Amino acid sequence: MLKDLGVKPYLYPMPVLMISTYNEDGSVDVMNMAWGGICAENMVALNIDEDHKTAANIKKRGAFTLSIADVAHIEAADFFGIASANEMADKFERSGLRAVKSDKVDAPIVEEFPITLECKAAELQNTAYGFRVLGEIVNVLADEKVLDGAGNVDPTKLGAFVFDQFQCGYYAIGEKVGQAWDTGAGLMK
Repeated sequence: MLKDLGVKPYLYPMPVLMISTYNEDGSVDVMNMAWGGICAENMVALNIDEDHKTAANIKKRGAFTLSIADVAHIEAADFFGIASANEMADKFERSGLRAVKSDKVDAPIVEEFPITLECKAAELQNTAYGFRVLGEIVNVLADEKVLDGAGNVDPTKLGAFVFDQFQCGYYAIGEKVGQAWDTGAGLMK
């Protein structure tokens, strides 16, 4: 029997994404966010509160990087969701992570995260539903340790984790359980 739970943001899994930008003084800011993802082949959509330092940085610089958080750096990733750059100027330095400047966009790349999408802000939207950033992906960087023999990303090597809206937990992912556009093909007959 199904039980009515009302209106809740209950989708699972939710990605744990790290948005990296430069502050006005050139220091690095990283924000943990779950309400975003791919919205077209070369586009991402991010729904963030406009009062976040990250939103101001994107407006000013017109760029950001978007990384997949991994279990090896879960403490720093969670910290980036707890601490506000509006209140903690040394937020990134406290994490112990390292960043380098992107060659493609005016934003930092956190070296420890396994996958990074370099993005330029294509459109900033203020709607009744909040502030949304549409970003054009101009390049993707991957740590060689997460690539297979053919040079493609191997999800089992990412060490990625997801957020659960139900109990506010993080869960490691990586086991392959089927092949897209093949596992259900038998039902086509």
